[in-house]
Amino acid sequence: MTSTYILGGIAIMALMTYLIRVTPMVIFRKKIENNRIKSFLYYIPYTVLAAMTFPAIFSSTTSQTGATIGCIVAILLAYFKRGLLVVALGAAGTVFLVSMLGL
Repeated sequence: MTSTYILGGIAIMALMTYLIRVTPMVIFRKKIENNRIKSFLYYIPYTVLAAMTFPAIFSSTTSQTGATIGCIVAILLAYFKRGLLVVALGAAGTVFLVSMLGL
């Protein structure tokens, strides 16, 4: 890869990030009063986070069974309001145990 290619990629990523952040401010000049639009915008960060996280969960290990069980353990620990470290270690430990058992 050449430095021109890398700098061009960085410039395009910077422009896209800037456009994504500026576009809502340009479109919505006044306060949003519609409850449906407010609700839609409220859930976008959670949706994007899930869309980035779940594929990574299932492609991070060779065992789909281990990934599924680890994901379920993580969801259960998070549901019962455990901390982020406990959730991450519990899910990773579960995937390790499942892979050690050969499932």
